[in-house]
Amino acid sequence: MNQSLPRLGRISKAVIPAAGLGTRFLPATKATPKEMLPVVDKPAIQYVVEEAAAAGLSDVLMITGRNKRPLEDHFDRNYELEEALSRKGDAARLSKVQESSDLATMHYVRQGAPRGLGHAVLCAAPHVGDQPFAVLLGDDLIDPRDPLLSRMVEVQEREGGSVIALMEVEPSQIHLYGCAAVEPTADSDVVKVTDLIEKPDPGEAPSNYAIIGRYVLDPAVFDTLRETEPGRGGEIQLTDALQKLASDEKIGGPVHGVVFKGRRYDTGDRGDYLRAIVRLACEREDLGPDFRAWLRRYVSEEM
Repeated sequence: MNQSLPRLGRISKAVIPAAGLGTRFLPATKATPKEMLPVVDKPAIQYVVEEAAAAGLSDVLMITGRNKRPLEDHFDRNYELEEALSRKGDAARLSKVQESSDLATMHYVRQGAPRGLGHAVLCAAPHVGDQPFAVLLGDDLIDPRDPLLSRMVEVQEREGGSVIALMEVEPSQIHLYGCAAVEPTADSDVVKVTDLIEKPDPGEAPSNYAIIGRYVLDPAVFDTLRETEPGRGGEIQLTDALQKLASDEKIGGPVHGVVFKGRRYDTGDRGDYLRAIVRLACEREDLGPDFRAWLRRYVSEEM
């Protein structure tokens, strides 16, 4: 293949893998997709679609699995509910109900077998075609005041190839993430990725730069994924495919990383999920003042 070159025009397609079983949240996720668990008063997945739309990605493909029909229903119209709210004159709630169905053009495809993130991304190949695209993981919520995805799109359109989101973590935590070896560039928040390791064993991590759940990928990643053997956990790892792209730019261009230092909320872990709810509720204008006052009293009197 020829080396990837920056393409003309804005990236418009986003892929959101959402086929996981949500086993860490059982029994709540026995019949409810984990992506539909509320973060304050919106399901976690809506924050992710809102982020894609805010970055100009108006075409969203969700990779789903069995028992994920509520995701499709949430982003569809609910005419009975809308009519009932309209008759009551409840314009505020009507607007909230309609908001999710107006965010983007939504598409869905089932992954089938749970064969890893790399396989989930590969399921998007017929929809994406030969254009760069974004991948957003639903467990990572990025605060809209910190436009990470827009910055990644900007870097990809300038440099070509692929761009991943990186965040510095404590060395003791790096084994929980994919990890990148990097070189500096002229931009303080952009690095060139020279190597990637999925969840390195202690002492083997090349840095404390962890991959978080945002990617802007060159379509060359599809051919690489088709040739990628199952890796850690017996799954096809996206990190392994990106490692091949980083090691040989002729395959699909360079791999860069945008180093993120903003606000990120992890909803993939029960404790972090609860902390995300508390943080976001505290910052809400409609809920924050009363909730913060109650929280202070609770901590001082009950703890």
